[in-house]
Amino acid sequence: MKVVVLIPVHNEAGLIGATVGAAREIPGVSQVIVINDGSTDNTAAIAAGAGAVVVDMPCNAGKGAALTAGWQHAPADVYLLLDGDLGRTAYFGRLLLEPIVMGSADMTIARFQARQAWRGGRMGFGLVRRFAVWVVKRYGGVELSSPLSGQRAVRAEVVQQAGGFAEGFGVEISLTLHAIWAGFRVQEVEVPMKHRPTGRGLKGFWHRGRQLLHIIRTLRRCLKERSQVC
Repeated sequence: MKVVVLIPVHNEAGLIGATVGAAREIPGVSQVIVINDGSTDNTAAIAAGAGAVVVDMPCNAGKGAALTAGWQHAPADVYLLLDGDLGRTAYFGRLLLEPIVMGSADMTIARFQARQAWRGGRMGFGLVRRFAVWVVKRYGGVELSSPLSGQRAVRAEVVQQAGGFAEGFGVEISLTLHAIWAGFRVQEVEVPMKHRPTGRGLKGFWHRGRQLLHIIRTLRRCLKERSQVC
């Protein structure tokens, strides 16, 4: 079973080296791919120095496009999707792989422990997350607590069934709904990972606003595609 780690990044020079190093230590990982999504700092050089294969995007195209570039670059049986700001806690991605390797899940989703953020930062209000929880319950019939978690392990068949990775911040909703609709086994796994919080300032509100719009747009597209198939 070939396992490839995909890490889409934009200006993550501070933590990408530790993230790559930890990901490479995960048992069973064949390759770590860092997709440099138009970074203007030295993220790419640090990632390469830490042992990752770096795929450069011509411009900042967004998370979905970056993941698609990595997916097309490195065929695998299982993909482990990680964010670039996990640092050494990226090693706990091994917990996401275990159910898939053991054959009890087709996609696993990381459920972070409460308040897991670097530097004690405060997380957002959770409105977008609660909306995503409602979407998955309403249209997928499954209750998940962390449907927007970008840390997940997924069989290649699930990605193919979803038609690849959705654009922007619609990646997680698209993967989750398509996996459920296709009858794949989806399992949440609690992990002691830490990442940078979005926060409650103007930048945080802007990020969550964009995220919400992407989720709504992706949901409409997924529902339209499903109606055409059915």
